Amino acid sequence: MLEFNFHPFPVIETERLVLRRITNDDVNEVFELRSNPETMKYIPRPLVKNNEDALAHIAMIEEKIENNTGINWGITLKDNPKLLGIIGYYRMQPENYRAEIGYMLLPEFHGKGIIPEAVNILIKYGFENLKLHSIEAVIDPENYASEKVLQKCGFTKEAHLKESEFYEGKFLDKVIYSLLER
Repeated sequence: MLEFNFHPFPVIETERLVLRRITNDDVNEVFELRSNPETMKYIPRPLVKNNEDALAHIAMIEEKIENNTGINWGITLKDNPKLLGIIGYYRMQPENYRAEIGYMLLPEFHGKGIIPEAVNILIKYGFENLKLHSIEAVIDPENYASEKVLQKCGFTKEAHLKESEFYEGKFLDKVIYSLLER
């Protein structure tokens, strides 16, 4: 069985991006991301209502890193430390050598190739450093932008689960994409 260790925290760089630890200093950007109905449209979780909620979200991220049960990075541009988005591994399954990748980005940075660049470096990190065998992504079937990113990054559609999650009085479908280490 795999054992994950996120200590020391791995800062990852790409051509344009720095993926770094999220801190309480990022509270305004985390609030902006998680309180925006547009960025949260396909994420069935409650909107954060204030900075206290945003700090609680940061604390939850930090707790998972401390316990080696999940890891999130703040997405920034190399020349600017301002947080533009969040990407990370959730629902880690060490017994199955599998983890779920997830990401979100402030709307003004959509369509600039930031998420595919971040996803590709995290795929490499997941297979080479975490020794994963497979990476999954669970998306809303109407999230065409995310679907396009996953396909561009080599993921394959594995399943479409009908009405498999109940959230805010409605049953929601979800689609699972995956990528196997080859």
